[in-house]
Amino acid sequence: MPDRGLWSYKEIAAHIRVQPDTVRSYRKHGLLPPPDVTEGGKPFWYPHTIEAWVSRRPGNRR
Repeated sequence: MPDRGLWSYKEIAAHIRVQPDTVRSYRKHGLLPPPDVTEGGKPFWYPHTIEAWVSRRPGNRR
């Protein structure tokens, strides 16, 4: 089980207010940063990785 400090698609989706499938699509199309950790074939990211990505994301309204 990954560390609780890591985010899955579900946590990223909640953070940017989209569905988890949207985040999966972002990754499929190369729009999401590479995962910080892959465990059991599942990708996970540190919150700071995603927060940095969100700040650079086109259309960011935060």
